[in-house]
Amino acid sequence: MKLNELKVTNPYLALDPECYDKVSPDPLKNPHLIHANKDVADTLNIDEDELRTENFVKLLNGEYQPEGSDTFSMCYAGHQFGYFVPRLGDGRAINIGTIDKFHLQLKGAGMTEYSRNGDGRAVLRSSIREYLMSEAMNSLGIPTTLCLGLIGSEHNVRREKVETGAIVCRVSTSWVRFGTFEYYASQGMFKELEALADYVIEESFPHHIGRNDPYTMLFNDVVVITARLMAQWMSVGFNHGVMNTDNMSIAGLTIDYGPYAFLDDFRHEHICNHTDVHGRYSYTNQPAVAKWNLQALMKAFSPLTTIEKMEKSLVMYDKIYLRYLHYYMCKKLGLEGTVEGDPELIDDMYDMLEILHVDYTLFMRTLSHYEGDRKALLASGLYQEPMNEWLDRYDERIKDIDKTERKKQMLAANPKYVLKNYMLQEAIDAAEKGDFSVVDNLFKIAKNPFDEHKEFERWAGATPGEFKNRKLSCSS
Repeated sequence: MKLNELKVTNPYLALDPECYDKVSPDPLKNPHLIHANKDVADTLNIDEDELRTENFVKLLNGEYQPEGSDTFSMCYAGHQFGYFVPRLGDGRAINIGTIDKFHLQLKGAGMTEYSRNGDGRAVLRSSIREYLMSEAMNSLGIPTTLCLGLIGSEHNVRREKVETGAIVCRVSTSWVRFGTFEYYASQGMFKELEALADYVIEESFPHHIGRNDPYTMLFNDVVVITARLMAQWMSVGFNHGVMNTDNMSIAGLTIDYGPYAFLDDFRHEHICNHTDVHGRYSYTNQPAVAKWNLQALMKAFSPLTTIEKMEKSLVMYDKIYLRYLHYYMCKKLGLEGTVEGDPELIDDMYDMLEILHVDYTLFMRTLSHYEGDRKALLASGLYQEPMNEWLDRYDERIKDIDKTERKKQMLAANPKYVLKNYMLQEAIDAAEKGDFSVVDNLFKIAKNPFDEHKEFERWAGATPGEFKNRKLSCSS
């Protein structure tokens, strides 16, 4: 399909106008294409040739609006670092329409009603980070929003210093957040709250249409998919950094990439957001914070169904999370089924990695090739005894498992590459000088993280010491 044939709908606008504000994009000055995602374009049925046209840049810059577009930003509330803020919203994101079930949104396209004191812009560095990481998470099999394309510009944007503006076109099957429900509930707009729940069911949970007690069923599903998402984050060593309720997807997606990080050396208490002075959103706290956020959502849902019914689901959250985590970690360790002692083996591996300051991704990938020779594994830690002790137990556990099948399973579960922050910073530094080749290379890695990519071998090792465990800001 050509871009001039593109038609979009706006199903969200059927909700109460209190839930959105119609606003037009404010285009950047002298925009230029940095990268386009062919697979996402294919999902949207956009011809690949169109990604190289001036019209594509105009689409991402908000200059060209497809037939049927009625641009708007969404309103929501949220608990930010545990404190309720009654009115937030898309301060720098503008929705341009829906193609089938996919909602297109421009991030960095100018001020909205919800910008507060902000300028509605996104800078090049944060846009590169979101563009690449959404693709990386998708390729790791983790539910996430996607990106269609990324443009830069000569538009000056002031942050700590003057930077250049950029826009990323985000694509998602849902942009509804826990905080969207909190907004209506806190305003006492219960009919509108019910309409929002019906919209979400139709959008993301159509199997509940026409069922008895659909709102309890909806909450039950959100508990399960949130627990699963947390298990997936934890299994790959991903730290989101800002798990406010307005950054939690009702559809169980990873959304709003800011000061995130993949672990360098394994640390339970790793904090990637320097604003998070108390470690509320540390790596190890993520499952518990997600449960806290579900409790906030339960309160918002209470006009729709009873707390007692929802508590029956929420009380199962910890067990659901641990089952998912155990499932993913057994895949990563090449274990068949479950035997007594497996949870302890996994927990003790984490402790061993932290004691020895071992790079998590490198260790798991190296373990995927393990057939008894410990040299490569032992070289990854500061000293050998704790790892030798753990490997003795691991050897005993896998002695009856077929080596070929175990290796195949582990190589499919343990990526060789994850996009660590030092890698992304390299892409940002080059891009700020007009060189987008590192963005291209990291996109190739993000697209196929389990492949060998011999030409990018330098990115498969442990993070260089001078770049380890750096914290970033919410504007990252």
